[in-house]
Amino acid sequence: MNPDPDESPAEAVSRRRFLHTTALGAGAAAAGLGVASAAEPAPAAPEFRPFLTPDADFFDVSRGNPKPHTLTGEALVKARLTPESWRCEITADPFVERPHTKVAATLETPLTLDGGNALDLPALRELGQKHEVHFLKAMQCLNIDTPLGQGLWTGVPLREVLGLCGKMSNVRRVYYRGFHNDNPNQIFQSSVSYTQCFETAPGDLPVFLAYRLNGGPLSLERGGPVRMIVPWSHFYKSIKWLRQIFVTNDPRNNDTYAEGNNDPDSFLKTAAYVDKSLEGRKFPAGQAVHLTGQVIGGLSGVARVEFWVRRVEGEPPPLADDAPELLGAPWQPCELEEQPDWQTMLPDGVDPRRVLAFDSRRGVPLAWPPRYGMCSYFATVKDLKPGRYEARARSVDLNGYAQPEPRPLQKNGKNAIQVRRFEVVG
Repeated sequence: MNPDPDESPAEAVSRRRFLHTTALGAGAAAAGLGVASAAEPAPAAPEFRPFLTPDADFFDVSRGNPKPHTLTGEALVKARLTPESWRCEITADPFVERPHTKVAATLETPLTLDGGNALDLPALRELGQKHEVHFLKAMQCLNIDTPLGQGLWTGVPLREVLGLCGKMSNVRRVYYRGFHNDNPNQIFQSSVSYTQCFETAPGDLPVFLAYRLNGGPLSLERGGPVRMIVPWSHFYKSIKWLRQIFVTNDPRNNDTYAEGNNDPDSFLKTAAYVDKSLEGRKFPAGQAVHLTGQVIGGLSGVARVEFWVRRVEGEPPPLADDAPELLGAPWQPCELEEQPDWQTMLPDGVDPRRVLAFDSRRGVPLAWPPRYGMCSYFATVKDLKPGRYEARARSVDLNGYAQPEPRPLQKNGKNAIQVRRFEVVG
């Protein structure tokens, strides 16, 4: 089949669904499993999670004692965490330490509270009139084995914000912090390199200061009034409750997460996660079983998602991700959910053609799932005989690596192959 020259890679997914369905049926037959086909009555449709996670439904992993989003009244104003009181200082780090840092960074015009010119929300929004960006990003914690949610984040690139400070010199990194209860022991900070901040390849993804989520003001629980968004990274770099930005000549990474033996430069991993709703369920014989989950399009993209269902006896021991049983299993392709109608899915006033990582002419993602975003997947298995079963799913990236490769170390992102157990009774 010759590809349509005007067809985006993401749109091509729909064209390939027929081929995937055919392969799914053939693979299932070889494995002794039945899979729903067009010739049989369709089972009840699998249930997917909302494509855009409502603000209040994100899985929250906030830090702080007390957590900043629990503050109220005057404490919230004092913390500069209301839209009216929010201020962000932008200064030059005076740090010098030979031999690697011989001279300090400088800024022509620091933005400070004492100087009366710290960045406020109206000024940031005004900058957004010319430079505003939108990006569909999945949030994923480095140390949690389930996605936290996905939203359309809106804000202003960090490079444009730093442009308010005039000329700078001797800058190698940009450090930034959120509110930490004015307690040095609670500081949570991160950084990006000068290059990551100031230059992106055409069509690539800038670091930006976000003030809206899914078209609405960024809530306090989600890190508002303003948080940093680093599109390619796990969420620990997307610092909440942003209040301080420093340009520095110190070349070292200062991320709080690095202190916990985590990889401070980890990109999101391509990985499939299996919905927990399947765990422990009992299905009557003859009823179709839906395997569902979400797949994140990480650094190396998504070629496909595969599943494997096997019958087990008793309490089988866990399988390591490099176990021969897994490596040689009859993995079968899953289906990805169809793309939504972007004109109705995105918030009012957001043109799909202006969303980062979307085709600027057609208004659809350049990849499916979107780059550093996620979508749901599913497989429907039929005719399972009574017994106990294990279901697994894995992603395969665009380089041909099957999860958890090519980065199997779990300290730079949890992407182990997940298993859910269920029973068929009859």
